[in-house]
Parts: sequence; C-alpha cells; structure tokens
Amino acid sequence: MHKKRTKITIVLTLALAAILFFTGCAKNDSITIGSKDFGENIVIAEMLSQLVETHTDLKVNRKLNLGGTFVNFNAIKNNQIDLYPEYTGTGLTAHLKMDVVNDPDESYRIVSEEFVKQWDIVWLEPFGFNNTYTLAVTPEVYEKYGVETYSDLIPYAGEMVFGAEHEFFDRQDGFDGLVEMYGLNFKGEPMKLNASLKYQAIGRGDMDVTDAFATDGPIKQYSLKILEDDLGFFPPYHAAPIVRKEVLDKHPELKSVLNMLAGKLDDATMTELNYLVDVEGKAVEQVAKEFLTSLNLV
Repeated sequence: MHKKRTKITIVLTLALAAILFFTGCAKNDSITIGSKDFGENIVIAEMLSQLVETHTDLKVNRKLNLGGTFVNFNAIKNNQIDLYPEYTGTGLTAHLKMDVVNDPDESYRIVSEEFVKQWDIVWLEPFGFNNTYTLAVTPEVYEKYGVETYSDLIPYAGEMVFGAEHEFFDRQDGFDGLVEMYGLNFKGEPMKLNASLKYQAIGRGDMDVTDAFATDGPIKQYSLKILEDDLGFFPPYHAAPIVRKEVLDKHPELKSVLNMLAGKLDDATMTELNYLVDVEGKAVEQVAKEFLTSLNLV
C-alpha cells in the first residue's frame, strides 16, 4: 500500500511538473520586433510591440533602432527578428531588385507574392500612409530659384550641394538613378552622412538639396520645400508590417493584432507623430501609447 501511494505521488508530481513546465513555456513565449534607425520606423515598431503586449500573451523583445534597411532585412531572413515595418517601394527595388512600379496596389501585390515565395516572409495590411522619397530644398533655395519640381532644378543644380544618408547612394531608387533620369549635375561630390545628421546639415546650410521622406518631422522644423517628382522616379512607399511566416503559423493571433493599425495612419498623422519624436524629443513609448490610446487600441 505504501509503495502504491509512493508511485501515485511520483506520477502526480511529474504531471504537476510537466504542467508547470509547459505553462511556463507558454508564458515565456516571445517574439522579437525590430526597426530601422529613424524615428518613424521606431515609433511604428513600438506601437506594434504595445499592441502585441496588450492583446496577446506573448512577451516582446524589442530590437528597435537596429540599423538600416539591409540590417533589418538580413536579421529577419536569419531569424534574428520576427517582424519589422517595411515599405513597398523598398521591398520592390532594394530587396527584389525590380524596376519601379508606380501603381501602389500593384507594387503591394508584387512584394506580397514574391516575399512569401522567396523568403517565407508575409506582408500584412498597410498602415495607410505613403512615405515616399522626395527631394527637399532649403527655404533660401526656393526663394532664390522658385523651383517647384525636380526638373526645375536642372539649370541650377551646378550651383547646389546635394547631400543624403549613406543608404540613398546604395539603392536602385537612389542617387544614381535619380540624377540619370533627370539629368542633374550637382556641385562637387555629394555629401554622405548618417541619417540622424542629415537635417541638421541642411538646417545649417551645409547643403542645399537633400532626399527626404514625405512624412519626416524635420521638414516642418526647418521649413523645407518639398519638390514634385514630375517624371515619377520614386515608387510608392506604403508601410506595413512584414513577418516571418513561421511565426504567424505558430501564433496565428498575431495577424489580427498587427493589422489593428491597418489604415489608421495617413500622411498628416504620421508627419505629426514624427515631429513629436524627432523634433520635440518626446519619448517614443509615450507617443506610441498616446496615439494607440486615442484609437482605443490599448
């Protein structure tokens, strides 16, 4: 009888240990969210992190401000991160090495199909804004030359210094393609600098023309003039979460949670959020939480 009780005790102890082990595993289950190294991408990744923490049992490991486009893309391909916010134009030209597609729906269709096919990476629904590349000039340049379009720069480019972040010079939809299509010859060698220093440099007058994203907060800060891409060089850049398919298969609840931001961010809203983070210096966590709270999502 004593042996029987001992056996039952051992079985129950093992069963309890197994339950605790698996419960612990479930609670400790986590995903890793990355972002690029600029305010907009960081604040969106923080929003996604807060949504996952609020609406699932998953723990979020944040690898925000991880690096540029290719750092994040290599990280997701190598299972070092599970998702990050990406842009359709970047997916098309930088990752797939395809030509520009100006139709936003077609661009999204192509990247959605090809990313799953080539890398088992899923594009979820776009956030709603189009953070396309554009060119911006200083107020002084606009006042002096009255330029409205990229083509308007052609006769004056030789008097202007162009500068941009390093990545802009390594992309198909970057500097080389731009100057070739428009026939632009800027003054001297272009300035190449870190993305975080670019706007300070144009604000100081170290350069006259730079690339910009349409929703960048410092555009407002430095009263820069955005020019019209009259020949349609830059593709649409609709932002959306991209996620490893294996992670979505394992945690199907993630899809609806991450899609809670779908269509919730237009250009004006994103510009304002970027301004709060990049210019006013508000904490990313606070800006993200206040915006999600305004939508009753957290």
